Amino acid sequence: MPNKAVFLDRDGTLIEDRDYLSRPDEVVIYPGVPQALRALSDAGFKLVIVTNQSGVGRGYFTLADVENVHRHLLEELKRAAGVRIDGIYVAPEAPDQASRGRKPSPQFLFDARDELGIDLARSYMIGDKLIDLACGWNGGLKRALLVRTGYGAKVESQKTPELARAIVVDDFPSAADWILKDK
Repeated sequence: MPNKAVFLDRDGTLIEDRDYLSRPDEVVIYPGVPQALRALSDAGFKLVIVTNQSGVGRGYFTLADVENVHRHLLEELKRAAGVRIDGIYVAPEAPDQASRGRKPSPQFLFDARDELGIDLARSYMIGDKLIDLACGWNGGLKRALLVRTGYGAKVESQKTPELARAIVVDDFPSAADWILKDK
């Protein structure tokens, strides 16, 4: 049977959104995130980060800087709760550049499906922006959840019609709890 997954936005969802984060020492993981990720993993979900990092395309920092941030994040998640992330997909292009996987494109979800054996119809997306949710919807995921951290509260306040399709929760641990009850 194919695996189920939770696709994760990075900035504003798992960690504090620092505009154009490029240094590992700037990473601040939201409270409860490592434990919530562990609970999802223990319940049989693959954990996959899907992130737009336009700072690379804009020339603010390099893809190596992004990889250093991810290495640090993975070490911290493992240290805090024994969490292992199964995949990380990065779209380094600026919004005005051609991109294969920049959200809201679901291409990275399709890549993860093929590389990790994921059943998208049994999987979820968690993010703090409409492009995160749209990525999940475009990829045929079971549900997309908006967290009120990062840009999420502002997105919710705009009351766009698309939000009717989303589950809106306070933070990542709340999103994990919702998914664990839904499965």
